[in-house]
Amino acid sequence: MLRRNAVPDVPRWAALTAYAVPLVTLPSGLWRIALVAGLPVASDPVRTGWGVLYVLTLTAVSEGLALLTLGLVQPWGEVVPRWIPLIGGRPVRPLAAVIPALVGAALLFLLSIVIGIVQTHSLTSGSLTTSATQDALLVACYAPLLAWAPLLAVTAIAYHRRRTAAAPRSERVLEHH
Repeated sequence: MLRRNAVPDVPRWAALTAYAVPLVTLPSGLWRIALVAGLPVASDPVRTGWGVLYVLTLTAVSEGLALLTLGLVQPWGEVVPRWIPLIGGRPVRPLAAVIPALVGAALLFLLSIVIGIVQTHSLTSGSLTTSATQDALLVACYAPLLAWAPLLAVTAIAYHRRRTAAAPRSERVLEHH
């Protein structure tokens, strides 16, 4: 299935890393949805309108950004889909995809450090959850996010290498004659 959807010259490992990104963000999104649904995943469920809107928007944006990683191995990451106004059908410049991806990976790395410190403090002080089961569920749902930054970074680097590789020698010779 991965080979059918990916660009033909994408290494299998790069396709696997790209497809892993939305999967590593999914557990935390499901945890947040459970939180707003009132399931007993935390000591204080989110019930206010703005709180619910924030949590659901965060979940949708996170998963949407994770899904953009697929563009690094899919045809729409090389040529803008035709249905997009003004730029549809144009080639995607490699750096237009690589720079945002690497900046995103760096920000995710920094966020994981900050959030890790805050969550560790919350777990050790007992202010976020009320039971060991809730603690374990929270860790199990958020720990996969630690893989997001490195998976995105290596997929972006593979995309850059593949898209900017020098043309084979035979093609360069033909261009000059």
